[in-house]
Amino acid sequence: MEFSIRTADIGDLNRILHHRRAMFEEMGFRDIRTLDRMEDFSRQYFREALLAGAYKGWLAQQSSGRIVGGGGILIADWPGYPGENHAKRAWILNLYTEPETRRRGVARQLLEVLLDCCRVEGFSAVSLHASPAGRPLYETVGFQPTNEMKLVL
Repeated sequence: MEFSIRTADIGDLNRILHHRRAMFEEMGFRDIRTLDRMEDFSRQYFREALLAGAYKGWLAQQSSGRIVGGGGILIADWPGYPGENHAKRAWILNLYTEPETRRRGVARQLLEVLLDCCRVEGFSAVSLHASPAGRPLYETVGFQPTNEMKLVL
């Protein structure tokens, strides 16, 4: 399967939202109302973040124009921490491949583009939250579990 990677822009907002929702559905989130609310909040966030440059996205596209995957980087203001080069932090979000095109290098190529962007931006580290399905890919490029914790309120 041939595809190319291109930068996402505001015109790709619905595709980015589709990937985000599909990712959560595949991780077991099934409550439609909860997913709809998440999509509404995400629409507002990604619209503003794409325009401001706080979210940088890429899409894998076949020559026919069909989008087969995507992913992005959230660059957030963050009080510096030891080892980082500036007062920002990078997170990989929304790395998703359409089910029928998996195991063909789409996610790996997208991930390499995301990591290259982080290097160019001068980040010394990048974080992500891995789904069970995505964890093996991330581990192959060196991602390690961290000490992050979560409390559900």
